[in-house]
Amino acid sequence: MHVIVGITGGIAAYKATSIIRLLTEAGHTVKVIPTQNALRFIGATTLEALSHNTVDSDLYTDVESVKHVSLGQEADLVIVAPASASFLARYAAGIADDLLGNTLLVTKAPVVLAPAMHTEMWLHAATQKNIQTLTDRGVQILEPAVGRLTGDDSGIGRLPEPEDIVEFALTKISRQDFAGKRFLITAGGTREEIDPVRFIGNKSSGKQGIAIAIEAAHRGADVTLIAASVSHVPPEIQKVLHVQSAQQLGDAIDENLGSCDVLIMAAAVADFKVLNPAANKLKRSELGDHLQLELVANEDILANAVKRIKTQGLSVLTVGFAAETASGPLQLEKLAKSKLANKGCDLIVANNVANGAVFDSDTNNVLILSQTGRSVATEGSKRLVAAELLDVINDLQSK
Repeated sequence: MHVIVGITGGIAAYKATSIIRLLTEAGHTVKVIPTQNALRFIGATTLEALSHNTVDSDLYTDVESVKHVSLGQEADLVIVAPASASFLARYAAGIADDLLGNTLLVTKAPVVLAPAMHTEMWLHAATQKNIQTLTDRGVQILEPAVGRLTGDDSGIGRLPEPEDIVEFALTKISRQDFAGKRFLITAGGTREEIDPVRFIGNKSSGKQGIAIAIEAAHRGADVTLIAASVSHVPPEIQKVLHVQSAQQLGDAIDENLGSCDVLIMAAAVADFKVLNPAANKLKRSELGDHLQLELVANEDILANAVKRIKTQGLSVLTVGFAAETASGPLQLEKLAKSKLANKGCDLIVANNVANGAVFDSDTNNVLILSQTGRSVATEGSKRLVAAELLDVINDLQSK
């Protein structure tokens, strides 16, 4: 997707660097258009390095390419952050005296503004009228946050965090290719109780499963998230079932499997549980220097779900995850193919977690394999991996 990031003059201009980075890491092509005043706060060299594109705010260069028109025509999304009070006034009045202003008058793409200014300027009647004018025209406004401003001031007017700006903007242009589809997604890691205080668990943070749930919701899906030992779930995921043990997770899938179109098992599920968990806290003073726990296997939740789907003739596409400690890409592929065959699911998503990689990270590197022989390798932010996985799912459902 082609995204234009406009930057206007303000102390918060430095935060635009994080917006650019987040967009490029998600695989988008980013073109930065700063105003001349913005370049007083942040240099073009930094913006070029982050966007991987040249930065030229001059309206009167490269006129033969008619860039003041072509930039707007080619854009899929325009984000202006920070948007100063002066910029809001010019845009509301339709003034196009620089490259950013011209681009905004040309483009038919969604436009998202993230204003940032002192409280008094934001609350001024002129600014509020300009905001209303732009809103009436269909421009999306992300209201300023409340917090510390320049100097000793504090209040409304602070630029929202870059992650919030990007999240807000992307929801305005997301494809709706999963509208009407019901997704059942697991995330996190199960915990098997030893006693009321201790448990056997794993290192899964749930970030990848949550990223998939968010991306699916943004693309129109009706998402139910089964969160295993996940403390925080973003508010855009409205249907959340909180579980801890593998048994609880399996029960939640059984209850919801018949009413879903896609099952994505991103949670890390314990293979074993304690046979007889203690009703009271185990005390070292009573146990001595050794403790033996008898473990028994948990049921294979994914394999059971696949079996039920086939037995009952359900129309559910199934996706499994495989966290492997592989010596390299070839071994990872071999392990993924073996798990795909054993589980019988439609897709397997494998990643290499050797040496502590992936867990609790914001990035991932995965291999997606299908029963049809398709192989897709992708690397980047977990949101980018989620988007790639959903593209593969959409392709399978379209056939």
